[in-house]
This record gives sequence, structure tokens and C-alpha cells, in this order.
Amino acid sequence: MSLTIYNTLTHDKEVFEPREPGKVGIYACGLTPQGPAHLGHMRGALAFDVIRRWFKYRGYDVTMVQNFTDVDDKIIRKAAEEGIGTVELATRYSNNYLADWNSLGITPVEFVKVTENIPAILQLIAQLLEREHAYVAENGDVYFSVRTFPDYGKLSRRRSDEMESGARIEIDPLKRDPLDFALWKAERPGEPSWPSPWGPGRPGWHIECSALAQKFLGLSFDIHAGGIDLLFPHHENEIAQGEAGTGCVPFARVWMHWGSVNAGGEKMSKSLGNFFTIKEILAEYPAQVLRLYLLSTHYRAPIDYAPERLAETARSYDRLRKALSTADQMSNGAVVDTVSPLHLAKFEDSMDDDFNSAAALGVVFEALSELNKEIASPTPAPAEIAFYSSTVRKLIGSLGIELTSQEASAPDGLTDALIEHALAWRKLARESKNYGLSDRIRDDLKSLGIILEDRPQGTTWQRS
Repeated sequence: MSLTIYNTLTHDKEVFEPREPGKVGIYACGLTPQGPAHLGHMRGALAFDVIRRWFKYRGYDVTMVQNFTDVDDKIIRKAAEEGIGTVELATRYSNNYLADWNSLGITPVEFVKVTENIPAILQLIAQLLEREHAYVAENGDVYFSVRTFPDYGKLSRRRSDEMESGARIEIDPLKRDPLDFALWKAERPGEPSWPSPWGPGRPGWHIECSALAQKFLGLSFDIHAGGIDLLFPHHENEIAQGEAGTGCVPFARVWMHWGSVNAGGEKMSKSLGNFFTIKEILAEYPAQVLRLYLLSTHYRAPIDYAPERLAETARSYDRLRKALSTADQMSNGAVVDTVSPLHLAKFEDSMDDDFNSAAALGVVFEALSELNKEIASPTPAPAEIAFYSSTVRKLIGSLGIELTSQEASAPDGLTDALIEHALAWRKLARESKNYGLSDRIRDDLKSLGIILEDRPQGTTWQRS
């Protein structure tokens, strides 16, 4: 099966064909660092961590670039509220975001900041002016002239008359047309600014991503990613700037959008106050549980965040760990380096179908069911147990989910090694017919959350 991706630009799934064989270039819209990152921010980061892993699984060399919008209206307002500089504010929350990124085990990408790439932005604006797709207003602002780009609206499939009646049109007497948008904002008192041929000022919001994507990935690259809320006007404007400024079409071959994370029936956001930070969630659950929770829904679908669903995911994660812990004890040291061909084929088909992690996890739990059947068998076969245990581990591992040892959450320092010693003492007690001591060890372990099960092949244990 070929790897297919849903392309928002064409509204269809397409067989992926990279611009350069064996290589993939991805640009993702990143954070405006003016507050702690919440679950909505990290959904895309986790989704594309898995997508990059799958590209690599399929033999691609992946380059991914993600920006920090470290200067814009929101940052300027927030910095003024806190009485600090914009650089200090943006640096603080950029670092917080990177700490959350690392705590979730997301593999690194190339992070780029707007303020460190002003020359690339100025160059693209100059090209747009030269090609007469932009103009300089009386006060030094520079605007993109939307009607000079006939393909405007091809991503969002909106017509000009629909945009004119929309509530998001910025009313500004300096514009020639209400649809036009700012590329460069002239210097204003108390705001950061940089020199330019049109006077000191700072970039508009949209121009940065066009300029940075083309600087680091080329004038036309493979994949542009972002949240569905950015589709219009931000991504529409990126296409217009990138293609009008260089004449190179397409700006991006594939557009991928992840669904929003909702809470209380509305999109999770700082402005609504209905958000949960990563640190708050990780204070209650391991990072692997959060990863499993987010990947249980297809990346394009919205997620309705509910604490009870996260708790349910934690129980599913524990079932996985307990089954594998039992399998390790019952396999008698059997090592199997292969996986079930049936489950592997189904798993690969799911991931090749627009990175359907939800369906892929369904295959993992099918393999887990086979493992549990073998564990519960009256005559369990150690080799079969090891076979299905290996299958579960390798499949879920390709999604970046580590089935960590239960020792990591051992109560009161009750490590796996100590439990094994207790089982050895109990075995000696049983062999010497000291059943009172044997039962006492069993009951003491149970009080600590360790459940024993005596089988013909020996005693197994798991944490309750």
C-alpha cells in the first residue's frame, strides 16, 4: 500500500510523492510565546512527532522546521502588562514550551525565530513590491494587494465576496482594499522595530511563515502543517505571499491540518480560560498516557478533552504494562525478534492511510488480546507469549509510546527486584511446607498492591 495523505488544498487523499526522492521537508506553524503551552498547542507537536517517525520508518530523511512568532501584537501587549521587554517575555515562554516538548519525549526539530530572520522577511516583501503585489502606505506600513493574486482563496475555497462580508476583515483607512493585509507595520512608540527600505518597523503576522519556510526548505517544499484554525486567513495568506513573491508554484505541495482540542464545547484557548497546561496534566499522569490519549483520535479530527477520558486512557496504559510484565515472567527468558505478520500488515496499512494512529492503536490492542489469551491458557506456551509480547512492544513503540517498567511507579520503593526476592522467599517457605509464612508474604504483598497468581508453571505477579 502506498503512503497517502489528506491534502487540505485538494480536499482529497493523495499518494505522497516528495519533491526530492527519499527526502521530506515539513514546515509547521509554531507558538506565539506569550503564555504557558496548553494541550491544544501540543497536539500538533505530538501528531507530527508520530508522522515524522512514520516517514523515517518508511525510509525517508525528514527535515522539519517550526517557528516561534516572538514578536507580534499579543506579545507586545502581554509584555506591557507584565512590565517587561518583549524579548524577555518571548524567551521565557519559548523555553517553557521547549521544556514541555522534551517532557513529552518529542524528537527535536529545527526551531526558528522571527526576530532572528528579519532579512529573509524583508527580502520577500521587496520581491512582492517589485512584482506589484504589495504597496507602501502613507505611514510606512506595507500591505499585500489581495486582488492582484487571482488564486487567493484556493486553500479555504472562499470567494472575494464572501471575504468582504466576513467579520475578520480589518478596517484600516490606509488600505486600498479591505481584503489587503499587513506585511510590514511601521514603527510605533514603545514597540520593537527594525530598519527597512520603507522605514523602521516590524513584520506583520503572516509574512514570517512564508519567508521562513522558503528560506529553510526551498521555494516549493513538501508539506505545510498547522492547526485547522489557521487555515484562513493565515495559511491562505502564506500561499499568496509565497507564490506571488517568487512565482514558484506550489508554495507547498501538501497542506495538513490537525483538529482542535476542545473543552466545555469550545476550542481550548487562553482567551476563554478553558485550557489545561502540560505541566498540570503531567502532574497527574505520565507523558506516555498523554501521548496514548492524543493518538487515540485521528490527527485531523477534533478532540473533546475530558478528565475522565484521560483517566480511562491511564487504565488502558496500565493494562498494557501489566500484560507485558506478566509475559516477561512467563516467557522463561524466551527472546523473539519477530512480530505477527498479520498485525504488522494491518498496522502498516493504518499508518499508510493518512497516519491513522487511532486505527493503528486498535491493531496494537488486538495483538494485546492475543497475548492475554495465551497468558490465560491452561497450557501457556512461553514462545507464543514472547511472540505476541514482542509484537505489542514493537508496534506501539513505532508510535513513540514506551511501555515503561512498572518499577517506575513502584509504591514506597517496592521495586521489581525486591518483589522477585519476596517471591523467592515465599517459594522457599512453600517448599518447606511453611504455608503460614507463605500466605503472610502473599497477603503483605497484596496490601502493597502486588497481586500474586499461582500457576503450574510458577507464580506471576502484577500491580493492582
